[in-house]
Amino acid sequence: MKWTPLMFFYLLCAIAGLIVPWYYNLQFMMHGDEPFTIRKFIGDGMATPLSSSLTTDFLIGASAAFVWMIVEGTRLKMKRLWMFVAVTFLVAFAFSFPLFLFFRERKLSLN
Repeated sequence: MKWTPLMFFYLLCAIAGLIVPWYYNLQFMMHGDEPFTIRKFIGDGMATPLSSSLTTDFLIGASAAFVWMIVEGTRLKMKRLWMFVAVTFLVAFAFSFPLFLFFRERKLSLN
């Protein structure tokens, strides 16, 4: 397999998507005025019109991306597709989607 510039770019985005969101998640968990709960995390995502815009934008875009990832991954016979959806909720969409794109590009380069 030959690494392409696109593969490097996707992998770099995945690494940034792992580090940057979790920096802010940890700030939220450690320095919030209340103990961390998923309910508070989601509620704070809808606290203002701007945060509601970003949250709903993410939810709609991620829903379309999940469907595309499953359809495209199935079409390419990629393994462990469930992992990308699960990692979204365990880590971040900013990590899982570029990671999927990296593995997709890798699969395409092998064909």
